[in-house]
Parts: sequence; structure tokens; C-alpha cells
Amino acid sequence: MSVKTFIPKPDQVERKCFLVDAQGQILGRFATRIATILIGKDEPFYTPHMECGDQVIVINAKGIRLTGRKAKQKIYRRYTGYPGGLETISFERMQARHPERIVSEAVRRMLPKNRMGMKMLKRLRVFAGSEHTHAAQKPVPINL
Repeated sequence: MSVKTFIPKPDQVERKCFLVDAQGQILGRFATRIATILIGKDEPFYTPHMECGDQVIVINAKGIRLTGRKAKQKIYRRYTGYPGGLETISFERMQARHPERIVSEAVRRMLPKNRMGMKMLKRLRVFAGSEHTHAAQKPVPINL
């Protein structure tokens, strides 16, 4: 008797759309759960070499929080590409200006660092407020 492993074809994967509220959530734990959904590890047919995750819409990104003194100490760094072009911005300032970038950066750093990881990140939509523009996808609200 031979046991064969089921490997789904790309057209057999049915993508779902989830709506997640970030209000009052802790950033790292929240981003880990989102990354798991985007990768597809919560699905029974997960295959490492294939994209089998779902789409995630995050609302209320401005309500995300950090534990301890990280809100005052955390710094985001990026390099412009020019000599001496290292730019730093604190968490508090980033939360005031671009709160959606906080969640998307945390999730991006938890995804695979390859082309498949970039495709997974395109299925993440983050909104600072409670309104989103993806009502046509009929997202299913989940509680993380």
C-alpha cells in the first residue's frame, strides 16, 4: 500500500479574505498571527514552495500598542541609497504620521525573504482608521 502526499495545484487553492481589528493589540503577537495567515501555515494543505495563504485586511492600525518602554525606545531605520542617507524615526512619530507602516513593516519582516514573500505581502492591506475600501471582497471578520 502506498501513501501519497496531497500537494494542491495553484488553481485548487481557494483564497479567503479576512478582516482583522488592530485596536489595542500588541504589535509583535498581532503581526505573527497575520504572517501565519499570509503564509498559509494555518491551512491543512500548506506547502512550503507554494503560495497558499489568504488575504488580510487590517483596520485601526493607529490603535496598535507596544509593551514596556518600547514605545519610547523603538526606532525605525531606513537607508535612502545616498551617502549618509540613514534616516531614523521613532515609534511615536511613526504612529502619528504613518500608523499603517508600523503593522506592514512588522509583518514584512516575518515573511520569507524571497519573491514569494513579496507576493504574500501584496495580499496584506492596512488601514489607519476603521474604514476600508475592500468591501467588495466580502471579508470575514476574525478575532486574533
